[in-house]
Amino acid sequence: MANAKIISCGAYAPEKVISNKYFDDYLGVNVSDWLEEVVKIYERRWMSDNETSSDMAFHAAKQCLERASLDPEEIDLLIVATDTPDYISPSTASVVQSKLKCTNAGTFDINTACAGFVTALDTGSKFIQADQKYKNVLVIGTYGMSRFLNKDDKKTVTLFADGAGAVLLRSIDDSNTGFQGSELRSMGQFNDWMGIYAGGVTTPITHSVIDKNDHKLKFVNKFPLDINPETWSDMVLYLNQKIGCTSKDVSKFFITQININSIWETMDKLGIDRNKAHTIMHYYGYTGSACIPMALNDAWEKELIKEGDLIYFIGSGGGLAFASAAFVL
Repeated sequence: MANAKIISCGAYAPEKVISNKYFDDYLGVNVSDWLEEVVKIYERRWMSDNETSSDMAFHAAKQCLERASLDPEEIDLLIVATDTPDYISPSTASVVQSKLKCTNAGTFDINTACAGFVTALDTGSKFIQADQKYKNVLVIGTYGMSRFLNKDDKKTVTLFADGAGAVLLRSIDDSNTGFQGSELRSMGQFNDWMGIYAGGVTTPITHSVIDKNDHKLKFVNKFPLDINPETWSDMVLYLNQKIGCTSKDVSKFFITQININSIWETMDKLGIDRNKAHTIMHYYGYTGSACIPMALNDAWEKELIKEGDLIYFIGSGGGLAFASAAFVL
């Protein structure tokens, strides 16, 4: 049976750098100390006024394809993971297809919020396994949450940022390398705890029915502090059992990067070195569905991962949605 292997990766972050001091000045309170000492975020990137989620996806994809020496016409399937689409309809994937000129690719979006990239990686791998038509699958996570932030809400405006990351999956005839296993989970009872709640059919964007901030990101309730570390560590143990390895066999973990302390707690629960979880949030902020492929790209560029390494992807996002995947490079 065919299997999916990660052949190359790419990433893009906007040029506009937003420092912590920007928020000190804008909000009139010192948030820098908390951000730097507790959250470990020192700066982040926001899109310029004329940039879009599809633009960022295009740049990340272009780098990914150039590294693979692949022409856009050779892509068979393009999957975009985002919850900050260019439009409600049509899909952002169709916009990226046009910009990238990958005219032979089927396209669709996946929205499981910040778990989207790993969900898309799982989906793309299974397309390759299930149908020999799919030889090259491009998976992109893109995130433009700066457009949906309430600038006066210090709980959200200081954390969220923009960026995109991409990977190319290729069909190979070797089950010992590439995709090894995955899992999806959901806790739908939390669907109304965090999100952007205007713009769909429940609350259309009209001046008569919405508050000025209903189309912005909202944390309605505070999530239990242990929900991510408990779920992430349990998903790692499930993958270990599924593919027959231990946590110590994993070279690097790429985990949703909204809270560095949750990542460290997860590593501690598993009894492994915190440095095995590669993070980029310190200079890029929280980039949602893009943070995991951006972290993968960063580790690849710094030569922290190599051929034959076992790596785990663990994503989580609003909904709540969770996704994990194991790959041998």
